[in-house]
Amino acid sequence: MRSLILGGARSGKSAHAEGLVARAEPVRYVATGRRNPSDDDWSSRIDRHRDSRPAHWLTVEVASAADLVAVLSDSHRGPTLVDDLGTWLTGAFDDLAAWDSPRGTVTPAVDALVDVVARYTGDLVMVTPEVGLGVVPESAAGRLFRDEIGSLNSRLADQCDSVHLVVAGLAVELK
Repeated sequence: MRSLILGGARSGKSAHAEGLVARAEPVRYVATGRRNPSDDDWSSRIDRHRDSRPAHWLTVEVASAADLVAVLSDSHRGPTLVDDLGTWLTGAFDDLAAWDSPRGTVTPAVDALVDVVARYTGDLVMVTPEVGLGVVPESAAGRLFRDEIGSLNSRLADQCDSVHLVVAGLAVELK
């Protein structure tokens, strides 16, 4: 079963996703937020998020966009939870120094992720931000991210058995 959990910032999407796998064992949690030594606030957020998860969950931190594809290429006996694809896509842009590049520069990384998700045979839950419900971002980089995450979300939703949208902690099943 492949599931995609969409929602805005602080919507409860991660908590919903964690609830979907909480009773299964062993859970493999794939964290896509990369540590930045110059950002203490971000490091604290990562630590708080990690400390909130059950200690017996296997946590895998990815350091590059390709790492997520490699992790999902390896089978796992229990469910795998990926949190979140927005930070993964941000890392893909960073890996390629592509923030000022044309749309489609990250397409090979996105294609590789969509392909590995399509072939994934175990239980997979992926968390991703739903963007584009508000104003058009002011910066070119913001518009680029919005366009690319929207495309990624659509492509992954097509590959998933279930898709949920989380708003104010409430999940609505879309698929």
